Amino acid sequence: MHLTIKQRFGIAVVFSLPMVVQMILMPAGIDFLGGPVTEWVLTTVVMAVAAGPFIKSAWASFKKHNSNMDTLVAIGTVTAYFYSIGAMVEGQPVFFEGAALVVTFILLGQVFEERMRAQASGAVDKLLDLQAKEAEVVRNGQTITIPVEKIVVGDIVRARPGQKIAVDGTVVEGKTAVDESLVTGESLPVEKQVGDAVIGASINQNGTILIRAEKLGSDSLLAQIVDLVKSAQNSRAPIQQLTDKVSTVFVPVVLVAAIATFLLWYVAFGVSLGTAVVFAVSVLVIACPCALGLATPTALMVGTGLTARHGILIKNGEVLETVSAVKTVVFDKTGTITVGQPTVTDVVGEEERVLSVASQLEAGSEHPLAQAILDRAKVFGQIKVEEVNGFEVLPGQGVQGQTSAGPAFVGNQRFLDHQQMNPDLAVSFKTLQNQGKTVVLVGLNQEVIGLIAIQDAPKAQSRQAMATLKTRGLETVMLTGDNQAVAEAIAQEVGIDRVIAEVMPAEKAAHIQQLQEVGPVAFVGDGINDAPALATADVGIAMGSGTDVAIESGNIVLVKNDLTDVATAIDLSAKIFKRIKLNLFWAFIYNVLGLPIAAGLFYGLGFVLSPELAGLAMAMSSLSVVTSSLLLNRTKVKTTPATI
Repeated sequence: MHLTIKQRFGIAVVFSLPMVVQMILMPAGIDFLGGPVTEWVLTTVVMAVAAGPFIKSAWASFKKHNSNMDTLVAIGTVTAYFYSIGAMVEGQPVFFEGAALVVTFILLGQVFEERMRAQASGAVDKLLDLQAKEAEVVRNGQTITIPVEKIVVGDIVRARPGQKIAVDGTVVEGKTAVDESLVTGESLPVEKQVGDAVIGASINQNGTILIRAEKLGSDSLLAQIVDLVKSAQNSRAPIQQLTDKVSTVFVPVVLVAAIATFLLWYVAFGVSLGTAVVFAVSVLVIACPCALGLATPTALMVGTGLTARHGILIKNGEVLETVSAVKTVVFDKTGTITVGQPTVTDVVGEEERVLSVASQLEAGSEHPLAQAILDRAKVFGQIKVEEVNGFEVLPGQGVQGQTSAGPAFVGNQRFLDHQQMNPDLAVSFKTLQNQGKTVVLVGLNQEVIGLIAIQDAPKAQSRQAMATLKTRGLETVMLTGDNQAVAEAIAQEVGIDRVIAEVMPAEKAAHIQQLQEVGPVAFVGDGINDAPALATADVGIAMGSGTDVAIESGNIVLVKNDLTDVATAIDLSAKIFKRIKLNLFWAFIYNVLGLPIAAGLFYGLGFVLSPELAGLAMAMSSLSVVTSSLLLNRTKVKTTPATI
């Protein structure tokens, strides 16, 4: 019967716990289990059911002249088990609990790994859920609703306000604004009219359009993003565990040492068979990888608990090995560095008057830029929105109408062909445009009375976060689908070293790979379009306010959505990995120091390490590892103040 890792772990826990209780009560003289026979029965179940795959794997590796972690587990547990059987028959101390607990702790680590892999694979399923399920298609002059799978190239698809656009294609009728931020990273809605391309899974905002379907199924941009995420996850080489590296040398050395110990004492020095066997078994027992099985799981449990208390979720142990080597941190812009929605950053002119005129004309609009103006106008509670007569939308320019104060308009620079602007406002207009901001002109009685600058503004903590990373010696890079001018302006404002702009989702992963040629790269993002980059980067850091896809594609999640936690996450991850290496040191130091004694090097002086003491040293090794892991809770979070 094939058992899952979780089932094997459950069996190991159930049959090991009584022996743990026995170990605790034994110093008080309480024989909880009634003798070694009960321990033998309990351990036999663990060895037969839970440890079976380890033993099979070790045997398979042995036949190929290799050794791995399973080799260590198998040798340690089998040796302790069979020696304990012999010791039980002879009435000597037994070490059954050592064999059982090794298996339990190793399986605990594998349960964690299995859970992490399952979470990572869920990102692809959530990507697929973004696609619209149905669409309105115009065929033979009639509109019908059909599943998207039945749309064919050349079909005319209708997208109404608020609906997901079902296909990649070209607008053949109508005009609208489309929110492409989830797919391309573009911060502001993109105006679409006849001849413009649209992307499936983006959101149509304020107009009805007809689209000619051009790319369907696996050819769509969304499907390409899914393929990129799958490719990035599957191409990532499995982390090479330090324990496997060490075991490649350690296991053969221990085996040779045990055999040599037996032969030297029995053949060369002529001691009794029993004494020679005790020396050989002591060598193997003290080399038992009990602490080795604890080194990584305990550090991960304590470390991830520590990071969680600081609002940082580390989703797998793989990231810990890489994070300390990261030299470059790449950021998405929209929703990561910036707030993710347009806001008014500047009002030039008499602010209350300018906002009063603008809010009257924009009161009935659902356009995001209009909403930004109305939000700013709410600061002035006394502004009254009056009815506008003769309201008119001027395509590609803006809106105009008759207000109580006279004819007014709100629009872009095309209005300058018909309106007057004084030189000071003209200078301000150019300055704001050069800063990458969208500038709206507000006019009254044929004269521009003010300017409103709108931008997806940086988050309050973005500049602090970049400055803190620089104190760590890390290079910062912005990777965004937004235009170059906007990206450069934001980068300069928050202090980012380098900008890569106007990048489509497929290109994001390629740019990450280019940066990886120099060294390990961390990527910070929050959108669906960031999923390939998060999966491709050596360390993917997802913002907690982002999409489920981004969060599940990342290795680390910043729950508080605070960019300053990027440096904290990197620092804590590095400390956890260093603690794992320290644990491995403690896991082996008793073995290294105890092996010569166990081999009988000081036998002539009457100083020997019996199997009982070897078992005690093994227990001390485990205690050292657990204590080392628990000390992670005392880690101080470094918060380097940055100069703003």
